[in-house]
Amino acid sequence: MKTTQHLTLLVFALLCFSCNTKTTKKIAQTSDYNTYVETVDKKALLTLEADYAFWNGKLSENPNQFPYLLKKAASLSSMFKITGDIDYLIEAEKDLILANTRTHYAKSGYLRALARNYISQHRFKEALGLLEKSETIGEHLKGTQNMLFDVYLELGNTEKAKVYLNKIQDFNDFDYVIRLAKWQDHEGNLEAAIKYMEKALAMAESSKNPGSRQWIYTNIADFYGHDGQIEKSYQYYLKTLELDPSDAYAKKGIAWIVYSNDKNPEEAMRILNGVTAYHKTPDYELLKAEIAEYMQDDASKSNHLNAYLKAVKNKKYGDMYNAYNTIVYTDDLESFDSALKLAQKEVQNRPTAHSYDLLAWSYYKKGESKKALDIIETHVKGKSSEPSILLHVAQIYKDNGKIQEAKILKKELLAASYELGPVTTQRIKNI
Repeated sequence: MKTTQHLTLLVFALLCFSCNTKTTKKIAQTSDYNTYVETVDKKALLTLEADYAFWNGKLSENPNQFPYLLKKAASLSSMFKITGDIDYLIEAEKDLILANTRTHYAKSGYLRALARNYISQHRFKEALGLLEKSETIGEHLKGTQNMLFDVYLELGNTEKAKVYLNKIQDFNDFDYVIRLAKWQDHEGNLEAAIKYMEKALAMAESSKNPGSRQWIYTNIADFYGHDGQIEKSYQYYLKTLELDPSDAYAKKGIAWIVYSNDKNPEEAMRILNGVTAYHKTPDYELLKAEIAEYMQDDASKSNHLNAYLKAVKNKKYGDMYNAYNTIVYTDDLESFDSALKLAQKEVQNRPTAHSYDLLAWSYYKKGESKKALDIIETHVKGKSSEPSILLHVAQIYKDNGKIQEAKILKKELLAASYELGPVTTQRIKNI
């Protein structure tokens, strides 16, 4: 009897212990994605290269056929998405400028195509000017209005963005529903954002359009990740790779799950190394640097930071990496004047809560905590629920004696530990 009682108590104690001990369920299985990592699928790129060669040849034969310039530019833009090679995007820009010049900037489709290119380059004000011209022309107006919503939101002009969201309202239209989801996310209503993304997902599945499906899979994977639904996030990144085995963004998403949730930095690094063998977007090096820091490998972290800095010296990137550079200057290089200069430029280019956060953080790291607090209170507070921004706000609050406000944010940030990653989560604990 005594033995039975001891066993019962032991089982009860173990159950209580398991209830009070949080364990992270490992999500990713190497067998699910390994084929995509180990073998680079070049079919999509080869198809685009052939498409580019075809339209380039047609253009050489018929230099006055301006639509060929758009076809060629579209191939180049798609090649940029696969490879991350900025040269493709810049060459596409030249073709699109030529097409618009030859047609006296009078064709809406041509204007929108150039605006898309500028959006990819983070040249939002220039994109806005083109879209305003396109709106005046009036051809395919809804397509222009969709893009005007996107650009106004990027520029931080939420009033104008809301105006255009109302103009394009159609709950049966995929393009409207995904923008409604984006708006809800911007407003901090993640639950509603996911609801609309799921509605858009059903539309894309029904249409069987590969482009729409690939877009919605990666985006809904991101939204699920933000909401802590990591298993769903993982499954949709895998679905993306089933459609396009070369999709670097989906592989990056899986690498994040492996690193942040599964706590397997070596495997995450292996995935990223596979991606960067063919995809050269500089910010992937920053993620590698973070993982190296988590592994306490200072030499590797330094190498990846240097690789990033070398890449972004390319003037063709323009202002595309100002935000990343600001954080590198403040948090890694401690080059605070350089950070401040870039943050001021970002505020000028895009007066959003994110840009003002960069400005406040630059002042804070420079030792001007009061000035940082003034910027936060005026331009950031209540205007963003982005965890990376709230982290800066919490630290600035703490240093300015607003301890209770910092503690409230700290609790919220710890709940977002997956999204922020283990290195940042450790910093949160020190607030």
